Amino acid sequence: MPPYSVASGSVRSAAEVNEQIRALWLRAGGSLSTQERKEYELLVVEWAAAIRGNIIKAA
Repeated sequence: MPPYSVASGSVRSAAEVNEQIRALWLRAGGSLSTQERKEYELLVVEWAAAIRGNIIKAA
């Protein structure tokens, strides 16, 4: 899986990113390697950006 850059902006919905986070945990069996931890952290930041975008659009 390629790393995602939040600087380029999130084009995926929070639900899509959340699904990817869940899949990562499932693949990892509940224990993340160092590389998986980095991927997880990037996904969480992207998810938070998507959530903020949804809140701003709803306002």
